[in-house]
Amino acid sequence: MAEAQTVRIAVAQYPLDRFDSLADYMQKLERWIAEAAADKAELLVFPEYGAMEYAAIDRSVAGNLAASLAVAADAMQRMEAAHASAARNHHIHILAASGPFRRADGSYVNRAKLFGPSGVYGWQDKLIMTPFETSWGITAGKSLRIFETSLGRIGIAICYDSEFPLLVRAMCEAGAELILIPSCTEFVSGYHRVRTAALARALENGCVTVQSTLIGDAPWSPAVDRNVGFAGIFVPAEHGLSDAGVLALATNASPCWVTRTVDLARLRTVRLSGEMRNTQDWARQPGAASLSALVELHSVV
Repeated sequence: MAEAQTVRIAVAQYPLDRFDSLADYMQKLERWIAEAAADKAELLVFPEYGAMEYAAIDRSVAGNLAASLAVAADAMQRMEAAHASAARNHHIHILAASGPFRRADGSYVNRAKLFGPSGVYGWQDKLIMTPFETSWGITAGKSLRIFETSLGRIGIAICYDSEFPLLVRAMCEAGAELILIPSCTEFVSGYHRVRTAALARALENGCVTVQSTLIGDAPWSPAVDRNVGFAGIFVPAEHGLSDAGVLALATNASPCWVTRTVDLARLRTVRLSGEMRNTQDWARQPGAASLSALVELHSVV
C-alpha cells in the first residue's frame, strides 16, 4: 500500500448528552460526522468512554454503574452498524468513542473500534486499568495491535495506556505513524497527564499523537459524571514542523472538532534528518530491544 503524504485529522472535543431515544443519539452522531466530513477530514477521532452516552437513553439505570455498563454494552452492535455506515457513506476512517465490551465470560473491557471506508473495523482494548476502572470491574485487554490503512499504519493508546512509553514504542517500531489517544479525564490534572504523555510519545517516536477528550458533566452517570480536557494534535518539537510540538489545540472548553492537515512526508524527513533523530537512536538506549514482535497487524481499509 502506497504511503500517504498528508492526512487531514478531525479530533473531537465531545460533550455527553442525554437522549430520549436511540434515534436521537444517532442524529447527534450523524451530525458530528457530517460536520467533520464536510471539512474534508479523512480520519475522525472520538474520545474514551463516549459510548456511555448510550446508557443515558434508559432512565431506569441512572446512578447504577453496573446497569449503565450493561446497557452501553448491549447497544454496541447497533453502534457498530451506525459507524460502519457513516464510514462507507463519507469514505472516511472513524475511531468510534470507546466503551464497555462484554466478553463471553461476562467481564468487560474498554474497547475502541477503528472503522475504515469499506465499513470494516478493527479494535483495540485498553491494556492498563486505572484504579477507577478496576473498581468498576473493567478488565485489561490482552492484545496490542496496529492497523494497516490507506492513511498509513495507525495505533491506539487508550488514555492511561499512553502514559506507558513501551506500549507506544512497540506500535511505532511496528510501523505506526499515527497514535490515536481517546481520553476521558475527570480533573484538569488528569488531562495534563495524558496531554504530557501525548507530547512525549510524539517526541520519542517521531509520530503524530491525537488526543480526543470527553467534556461536560453527566450527573446521571457514575462512570463519567465529570469530564474536562482540550482536544489536540501533537508532533515532535522540530523546526519546520512545530516548535512546541503542538500542531493543533482547542482554544476553549466548548464542544468542537479540532481539524488539521498533517504532513506525513515532512514527519518522515524529520525522522531521518531532523535536529535530534530520536528514532535512529533507539538502539543506543541501555537495555534496548525491539518490541515490534509484541504487536499484531490488522487491515482496516
